[in-house]
Amino acid sequence: MESTQSLANQFLIAMPALMDPNFVRTVTLICQHNEDGALGVVINRSTTLKLHQVLDQLSVPKDNISEPDAPVFLGGPVQTERGLILHEGLGEWETTLPINDMLGLTTSKDILEAIGDNRGPKDCLLALGYAGWGSGQLEREMRENAWLSGPSDNDIIFRTPVEERWPKAAQLVGVDISRLSGQTGHA
Repeated sequence: MESTQSLANQFLIAMPALMDPNFVRTVTLICQHNEDGALGVVINRSTTLKLHQVLDQLSVPKDNISEPDAPVFLGGPVQTERGLILHEGLGEWETTLPINDMLGLTTSKDILEAIGDNRGPKDCLLALGYAGWGSGQLEREMRENAWLSGPSDNDIIFRTPVEERWPKAAQLVGVDISRLSGQTGHA
């Protein structure tokens, strides 16, 4: 990675001019960022799938599930058949990537079984797929002003309505995203 600091535990907020259909008006939580590239989860693209449907597909019992109709998110365009759970509290799951002291990304089935039995994390987001960048790619996109970066916020991830996450994430860095143009000017 160039002499750029890690963007792990930061939001990437799509700028209005970013027209890639995978990322238009998205907020992506960067979970890992190093010299090999970056991995993130889009937190504001819900699908029509519900949590109980995913648990059914995986034959995970859901007798005590607390929020069966929780939305499933499209976490990004990479490996959309793979489920990832972004959750508050690290817990003791088989495969968890700590993002910070209180936020983790888990890919193991044991967390889904705990969620189905109401023993899982209180606040979690199930995403299918993730966003990935190769070495230097995210840094290049940042130089091209495709993204605004800022601090992550668990309230935005877990407790803010989906349609408000993009403007709220931008507000964290003092930007009213609705006032930014999607057009580039010419002198």
